[in-house]
Amino acid sequence: MQPPPDFDPGKLAKSLLRRSRQGALATLMTGSGDPYCSLVNLASHPDGSPILLISRLAVHTRNILADSRVSLMLDERVVGDPLEGARIMLSGRAEEAAAEDLLQRRYLSAHPSAEGFVSFKDFSFFRIRPTGTHLVAGFGRIVDLKPEQFLTDLTGAEDLLAAEEGAVEHMNTDHRDTMNLYATKLLGAAAGDWRCTGCDPEGLDMQDGQTTLRLDFPERVTDGPGLRKMLVRLAGEARMKVDQSATG
Repeated sequence: MQPPPDFDPGKLAKSLLRRSRQGALATLMTGSGDPYCSLVNLASHPDGSPILLISRLAVHTRNILADSRVSLMLDERVVGDPLEGARIMLSGRAEEAAAEDLLQRRYLSAHPSAEGFVSFKDFSFFRIRPTGTHLVAGFGRIVDLKPEQFLTDLTGAEDLLAAEEGAVEHMNTDHRDTMNLYATKLLGAAAGDWRCTGCDPEGLDMQDGQTTLRLDFPERVTDGPGLRKMLVRLAGEARMKVDQSATG
C-alpha cells in the first residue's frame, strides 16, 4: 500500500531523531554474533545523527568496539497503545568520537545529569553514522529511507554551527519567555520551563524536563544573523497568536 500523498516520512523521521532522548540499541555479541539489546540515552548531532555517551564497562560498548554495526529503535512514546505511535529503526555504524566540544555540549543540553560522569575515563562519546532507516507511522505509512532523506545537510552552515553555542545560551538566559511562546503558541504544547537544547539549519530543539519539541524553520538558515532574524520572526508570529486570542 502506498502512503497517502500528504504524508512526509522524511520530516517525521527527522523529528523523531531530534526529539528522542532514549532508545533501544541493538549490537552484536562478541564471539557469538548473537543480537544484544540495551536501553541508552541519546542526543542529536546538528545533522540529526544520534550521539551516545557510553561506558567501556558496558556490554554494548564492548560489542561496538568489536563490530560497529548497530541498529537503534526510537518511538514517540504515545499514551495508550505504543504501536499506534510512529517509530523508526535506524541502522548504521557506531563510531567512537573524540571528546568534541560540540558533542559534549549537545549531549549535556539533552541530559544535564550526565555532567556528573561525562569526565569519567571509561565513558566515551559515540556517534551513529546511519546507513538507512525503516519508518513505521501507522497503516499504509511504512517507508524505508536513505540517510539523505532524514539527515540535515550542513553544507554552507559552518557559521551557524559556530554561533550555536552562543545562541542557545542567549535564548536560555534572556528569552525563556519567548521559548515558552514558541512551545505554547506555535507548537500547541503546555506552558512549562522550556529551554533551547540546540539549533541547526532546519530548526530549533526545545526541552522541558523529559518532554521535547521540534520547532521547524519555514526556511533554511545558515548563519548567525539569519538565525537571529528567524527567531525574531517566529517570536512575532507567536505574539500575534497571543493578541488574536486576547481579542477573539
